[in-house]
Amino acid sequence: MKLHVFETYRELSLRAVSIVAGQVLRKPDSVLGLATGATPVGLYEGLAELCRRALISFAQIRTFNLDEYVGLSKHDPQSYAHFMQEHLFRHTDIDPDNVHLLDGTTRDARNECERYEAAIEQAGGIDLQVLGMGRNGHIGFNEPGSPFGGRTRKVRLSEDTVARNSAWAGTSVPRESLSMGLRTIMNAREIVLLVSGKDKAPALADALGGPVVPDVPASILQLHPAVSVFADRASASLVGSGERALSARR
Repeated sequence: MKLHVFETYRELSLRAVSIVAGQVLRKPDSVLGLATGATPVGLYEGLAELCRRALISFAQIRTFNLDEYVGLSKHDPQSYAHFMQEHLFRHTDIDPDNVHLLDGTTRDARNECERYEAAIEQAGGIDLQVLGMGRNGHIGFNEPGSPFGGRTRKVRLSEDTVARNSAWAGTSVPRESLSMGLRTIMNAREIVLLVSGKDKAPALADALGGPVVPDVPASILQLHPAVSVFADRASASLVGSGERALSARR
């Protein structure tokens, strides 16, 4: 695992853009795992700009989103499907048939999650997974206590996550979601974790330097062979500065 610390969120985002764009150029039919929330917005803006300038193409790219709120259709302004459409997809040449999203309106959550897992497998697995992290250390919507062996499933969100996401969205958000599990995330060939803000500093320190425990879901990333962490100075304030390699616990 390698930690890269940047002075600003903009610098963090630009490096993330270069990593994802490089993956697209090396493998034009890459399978990308995508995150939502405030942190990856800069990444998506940068990728959209490269597509507008015809420097990269998403024509063959396939995507899988990490999660979706239960009860929200893809047309709901608060849905993560809508978020991705507004911040990335509509600004690229991606084939809509190659965009894979969890259906928050399903009446059979188990079947929907199994369908999603099968679709990932059929696509050949995720080449590059983009992650954000909550201040309680969650990745995707895998809250503290989530099983390390979990697959895509329906989850109950913590009160802190609901409160913070509601504040960010400007309205109340659902208390349940469908989310890739930690095992699903760990099956990606490469992972990029984006972290920004002083409020994330304790969780990032625990995730990178603490024990690998379910109470800190992001700590499982220490066990992955190809993880890059891009953090701004504020979020990395409790794990030191600069760039350093961290020994993976195996």
